[in-house]
Amino acid sequence: MFSSLRKQSVRSLNKTIQTCRYSQSPKVIKNVTPASMKRGTGGRSSFNGTVCTIFGSTGFFGRHVINRLGRTGTQMVIPYRGDHYDCMHLKPLGDLGQIIFHPFDIRDEDSIRRCVKYSNVVINLVGREYETKNFSFDDVHVKGARTLARICKESGVERFIHLSCLNANPDPKPIILKKPSRYFTSKWEGELAVRQEFPEATIIRPADVYGQEDRFLMLYHNRWRHHLIHGVPLYKKGEVTEKQPVWIGDVAAGIVAAMRDPESSGRTYQFVGPRRYKLADLVDWFMRILRREADTAMFRRLDIDYCPLFKLKVAITERLSPAYPLGYLSWQYLEREHTTDNIVKGVPKLEDLGINPTVIDTQVLWELSPWRYDLSSQKYYELFEDPPPPAHITNATV
Repeated sequence: MFSSLRKQSVRSLNKTIQTCRYSQSPKVIKNVTPASMKRGTGGRSSFNGTVCTIFGSTGFFGRHVINRLGRTGTQMVIPYRGDHYDCMHLKPLGDLGQIIFHPFDIRDEDSIRRCVKYSNVVINLVGREYETKNFSFDDVHVKGARTLARICKESGVERFIHLSCLNANPDPKPIILKKPSRYFTSKWEGELAVRQEFPEATIIRPADVYGQEDRFLMLYHNRWRHHLIHGVPLYKKGEVTEKQPVWIGDVAAGIVAAMRDPESSGRTYQFVGPRRYKLADLVDWFMRILRREADTAMFRRLDIDYCPLFKLKVAITERLSPAYPLGYLSWQYLEREHTTDNIVKGVPKLEDLGINPTVIDTQVLWELSPWRYDLSSQKYYELFEDPPPPAHITNATV
């Protein structure tokens, strides 16, 4: 009895397969584009129809942007230079086959064309915070950005997103240096170059960005940034510099939101945090979190104008560092560090993309916790309490 039922079910299954095989005609794709290959519901294991090339993806911004894109089923091309093992940590951020690596050089146009050949979105995160003998600010921020925008336009790329900086200015006011910062001027010229080659490009201007392995929180934690015995030299002790730092997660979310929003085409956005602080208050707070209390032998703020040995240290570091300044200690970085964030009225921000920026009060405690002194004492014995956040500037016009 059971054998006859089994034979009958097998016959019906074979009949169903044959009916489906000959009755259903194959789907013919007339316009072969990435969007026509969409499959799935838009999760990590599906394909949402977007093929995105992320230049500069091996840096601080790249891993967060790639993770956001990978969670929504975006196929990505990751250009790299140097050893490909240096970017293999990005492979798990996307599902199997969703991330492809390709070598490139910013001065090799053929390699750039191969990287954007099948992409409908390109994100440019390439940037330098210090100059080397191989790449100057102008080579990366201006010439490189112009080349990428021009080739993307020629290749038919639909969306081009370019990362600049908040205080990009054609004539910035010098603070520590005698001349205007080449970093800010090159960023401004890079924006103009991108607009000339790709008028529909979206430009992002982030403020100082903090997060894991950043160059804001970790800058003051670095021993090489200190002077003599736990002194931190700042311009006017940090009392005249105002900062509005933004979390890296919000920056990545804003870039992805701008990529999806068709109204962001041709617009410029400034990504800043929800609150504004004095640099002196922020540095004091960071050191309290790390348990290097102010006004003690473990930490004190100094006026950089009265630290000639520290200035000599900066000059020697710039000359002797083979690849990058040790502790990111350079004159251009000090100039950028002590420049007050200039929020331009009328320029859209994260809120215009539907992103509510994270308050630094709640995030920095988690970011700095691995570097606290006696962390186990707080965790198991509750000997320490979290320091209160600094007072923000309430009358700031932003």
